[in-house]
Amino acid sequence: MNANTNSAEQSAYRQSIIKLCLLTGKIMLQNGAETYRVEDTMTRVAETCGLRTHSYVTPTAIIFSIDTFDSTKLVRITERSVDLRKVVEVNGISRDFCSGKIDVADALKSLEQVDASHHKYPVWLQISAAALASACFLIMFNGKLTDSLPALVSGGIGFTVFLFTHRILRIRFFAEFFAAVAIGIVSISFVSLGFGSSLDKIIIGSVMPLVPGLQITNAVRDLMAGHLVAGTSKGIEALLTAFAVGGGIAISLSIL
Repeated sequence: MNANTNSAEQSAYRQSIIKLCLLTGKIMLQNGAETYRVEDTMTRVAETCGLRTHSYVTPTAIIFSIDTFDSTKLVRITERSVDLRKVVEVNGISRDFCSGKIDVADALKSLEQVDASHHKYPVWLQISAAALASACFLIMFNGKLTDSLPALVSGGIGFTVFLFTHRILRIRFFAEFFAAVAIGIVSISFVSLGFGSSLDKIIIGSVMPLVPGLQITNAVRDLMAGHLVAGTSKGIEALLTAFAVGGGIAISLSIL
């Protein structure tokens, strides 16, 4: 009777560790963490509990198992975005757990709160930041100060189109394509009306908020860490974004 009770308790404990590791990896992967960092964090959490694990992480799935125990678990990642604040919070929770400051139940509770939270900035603030960044990028690329206003407006309109198109279609490629088309049309209109002079600098500055800088960085970091599948996948994803932006600008230039 005691043996059965102990076995059931051990099984429940292992299940809670698996849930903790999978939730840790899921939140990190959904919010822009590198693949090797996700695997490393999950492994450290499990090793803190004296468990040997095997994990395989790609940008779209996590496969995880505890050595010699239980069945292999699979978590599908369907939604991905960039929220580094969540990644930082999960890193902090995992460090507190590994150093013994919190137990499994507290760590799970904290992770569930992070997963359910909506830390994203308001839409108006995202659009304002994208517009301001567009004007700053134009100046950084040696554009004229008088072209900064057209870049600010076209960058803000382009990012607005991106946000609302993505909300409707839920396909990032098309959202980036239509945003680039809008940027091209607005930039050409400004220059045609005499409110800007350097069309190329205005367009380049305006599309910069759409450039996949984080994906490219993560792809290189994953490739350097030996995660060839994940690194290649993220590189192709960044290439598709570049193709969508370039295609949108080319379409707008050809029709106007």
